[in-house]
Amino acid sequence: MNILRIAYKEVLQDMRDRWTLIFMLAFPIVLMMILGFALSNAFESGTTNIDKIHVLVKDRGENEALTRSFAAFSAETAKSGILFEDLKAGMDGTEEVRAGRYADYVELTKDGIELYSNSFITLEHQILQGTLTAFTEKYKVISTIAKLEPDKIGVVGSEPAAQNYIKETSLIPDRKPGALDYYAMAMTALVALWGAMSAGQLITGEVREGTAFRLVAAPINKGEIFIGKVLGNLAVNMLCVLIIIFFSKFAFGAYWGDHLPVVILLLLSEVIMAVSLGLAVSYIFKDTASRAILLLITQLGAIFGGAYFPFDEAGIELTKIMSFIIRMSPVRWTNNALTGIVYRNEIWEMWPVFALNIGIAIVMLTIAAVMMRRREGL
Repeated sequence: MNILRIAYKEVLQDMRDRWTLIFMLAFPIVLMMILGFALSNAFESGTTNIDKIHVLVKDRGENEALTRSFAAFSAETAKSGILFEDLKAGMDGTEEVRAGRYADYVELTKDGIELYSNSFITLEHQILQGTLTAFTEKYKVISTIAKLEPDKIGVVGSEPAAQNYIKETSLIPDRKPGALDYYAMAMTALVALWGAMSAGQLITGEVREGTAFRLVAAPINKGEIFIGKVLGNLAVNMLCVLIIIFFSKFAFGAYWGDHLPVVILLLLSEVIMAVSLGLAVSYIFKDTASRAILLLITQLGAIFGGAYFPFDEAGIELTKIMSFIIRMSPVRWTNNALTGIVYRNEIWEMWPVFALNIGIAIVMLTIAAVMMRRREGL
C-alpha cells in the first residue's frame, strides 16, 4: 500500500510541474509538425533505388553439388543486380560486412549455406535473404529428386519459373512512412528516452529539497520508497508517450499500423530502460554531473538516432565509427523496430529490441538498488 501511495504522490507531483509537461509534450509535438512539413519532400520518393548488392562468398569446397548449383544461381542473380564476389586471400568476410563494404557474407559448407549480416536488418539483406531462401528451396527439391528419380532432374531444372528467384510482394500497397509518419515514431521514441532525465531527479531532487530525511525517518523501508518512486515515474513517462502516439494519430493523421498494442509494449520497454538508466546515473555521479551526463546521452541519442534528421534518407556515406555510434542510439534501434512492425507487419522485430531494453534496465536497476542500500539515506 505504501508503494502505491508513493507512486501516486510521484504522479501528482510530476503532473503539477507545468514546465516538465511542456518539455515532454509541447516540444516534441511542435517539432514533429515543423520537421514533418519542412522535410516532407525528402519522404515523397515513390521508389527506393538499389544499384547493386555486393555479397562476399567463401566456398569451402565440401559440397560439389552445391558449388555447381550456386554458380548457376549467382550467374542468374547477377542480371538482377545481386553480385556474389569470391572471398580473397587475407580478407575477413564478417569484418568486411561489419565495416559496411559488403551487404552480406555467405559461406558454402557441406551442410548448406551460412549467411552473415549486420546486427541491424537492411533492405539489401532482406532482398538477399529472400533470394537465398528461394534458391535453397529449389536446391532441396532438385537434390531429393536426384536421389529418388535421377531421370526427371532435367525436367525440373529446365522449367522457366525455376529461375525466378525474386518475387516482389507489398504487405501494405503504396504504404510507406511519410515525413509526419516518420517523425511521429522518432519523436515518440525520443520522448521515451527523455524519461532518463526525470528519473535522474527522483532521488537527487528529494535530497536537494531536504525531503529525503523525512522519507527515511518515516515508517517506510527504503525498498518501498525506491519501488514507489520508480513506478510513479514510469507511469508519468508512459502517459506522455501515449499522448504523443494518439495526438499524432488523430491530429496529424500519422500511421501507426495494425499492431498498436505491440508498438506500445515496445515503447514501454524503452521507457523502463530510460528510467533505469537515469536512476543508475544519478547514483553513480553527483547531482550536477549526473544531469549533464543524462542531457548528453539523450541529446546524442536523439541526434544520431535520427530524431531530428533521418540519416537513411540523406544517403550519407558513413564511416565505421559513425555507423557504430548511430547503431548505439536507443532512438535508432527503437525506431527501426517500429518501422518493421508498422510498415512490414514484422512483429518479431520487437523482441530483440525489447530484450535489449529490458536487459539494460535490469543491469541499471540493480546498480541503483545496490548503491541505495549502501547509503544511510536515499
